[in-house]
Amino acid sequence: MELIEALNWRYATKKMNGQAVPQEKVDLILEAARLAPTSSGLQPFKVIVVTNPELKQALLPHAFNQSQIVDSSHVLVFAAWDNYTHENIDEVFNRTNQERGVLAEATAEYVARLKGMLVDREAEINFQHAARQAYIGFGMAIAQAALLKVDATPMEGFDNAKVDELLGLSAKNLRSVSLLPLGYRDEAGDWLAGLKKVRQSLADFVIEFK
Repeated sequence: MELIEALNWRYATKKMNGQAVPQEKVDLILEAARLAPTSSGLQPFKVIVVTNPELKQALLPHAFNQSQIVDSSHVLVFAAWDNYTHENIDEVFNRTNQERGVLAEATAEYVARLKGMLVDREAEINFQHAARQAYIGFGMAIAQAALLKVDATPMEGFDNAKVDELLGLSAKNLRSVSLLPLGYRDEAGDWLAGLKKVRQSLADFVIEFK
């Protein structure tokens, strides 16, 4: 399936049927998120995978009782770093240098400039920047799910603080950004299934400067 065809097929599934998504497909969706581009390659987010039924049930009221949380096969929680620090930036570049076989001195100047831009900013500004990086991975995961004909429901409608508390994210220096239940559509019970996808026309959507 071509990407555009897959994106026309997908929609924000409102009712899932509880069928399990094969692990190999979930792994490909996670890999797409992992490979997403991020600013300076910092990859300042994690994906938490929730399959435990009791934990999904506990998440449900914090996601305004959206049934996809419990009817899905997997709930992916995209969580961004709560701040940029010397330590988490060093961890990224230590790993990068090691895997590329590059001496630390080769990247030291760039790392120093990066820290100079990020570390002293307000934590909330840094979190919002990290959250935007998480959304790139979020979009990649949605697209990969569509290519695999796995339904996914992008969610921002949830109580972030309650989800963070439930999953113990603050201890990991993370804050939740978005949720992505994965599963398969229940067409008979989903009011949105089968409705025409409506978007702006390309002519209205694109502004060109020639």
